[in-house]
Amino acid sequence: MNLLLDAFAWLLSPERLEGSSPLPRALLVHLAFTFGSVAIAAVVAIPAGWLIGHTGRGRGLAVSLAGAARAVPSFGLILLLVLLLGVLHKTEAAVIAFVLLAIPSVLAGAYTGIDAIDRRTIDAARATGMSEWQILWRVEAPLGLPLLVGGLRAAVLQVVATVTLAAYVNLGGLGFDIIQGIQLRRFDQVLGGAIVVAALALALDAIFAVLQRASVPAGIVATTPRGNDRAPRPRRAREKEALTT
Repeated sequence: MNLLLDAFAWLLSPERLEGSSPLPRALLVHLAFTFGSVAIAAVVAIPAGWLIGHTGRGRGLAVSLAGAARAVPSFGLILLLVLLLGVLHKTEAAVIAFVLLAIPSVLAGAYTGIDAIDRRTIDAARATGMSEWQILWRVEAPLGLPLLVGGLRAAVLQVVATVTLAAYVNLGGLGFDIIQGIQLRRFDQVLGGAIVVAALALALDAIFAVLQRASVPAGIVATTPRGNDRAPRPRRAREKEALTT
């Protein structure tokens, strides 16, 4: 209990606004790494996920990529890229690592968002004379948007936690206070830094939860399928489970 009180006392002390790494600047650096990396990942993964979902090609690759990415150690990946690119390019190395960690979640959200749409809806759109491009933009993309936002939400939460490790290669962020506290054996500082990271993650999760709910197209009501439509085909069900878990 005393350690928790000490951690809040450290957070609220005037020194947090001063020094070589003040808290506001560390927060901005942390957010810049997070959203910059997720934005790059989105540019790469969203078109690929939509293509896979629309054409049905490459499902196996998407499932394998999403599963393999969860086994990659974040810290090891950052250090490996720093060693490969050199210390003069450590910022680029860290961003590449964060992008690689974000891509699977965004890809899964983009793919499953389209793949989960009732095929009868797509067939009806084709029957009205829509082109494949029109079907993608006017039907599949809006209907798949909630799951896409869910993928972005998962990517942001993973990256915002991983960016803490950027301080190990002297890139700043909210992880600086945690690492410095470990070296100085200032456990109140370690806990205080961890509280800030956790609070930031919770705040971002709440924001994306609201965005995900707001992205549901007007007039779409969640219903429970009945009869034979209750479950998708076994293979596709397994693929979706592998992507979203």
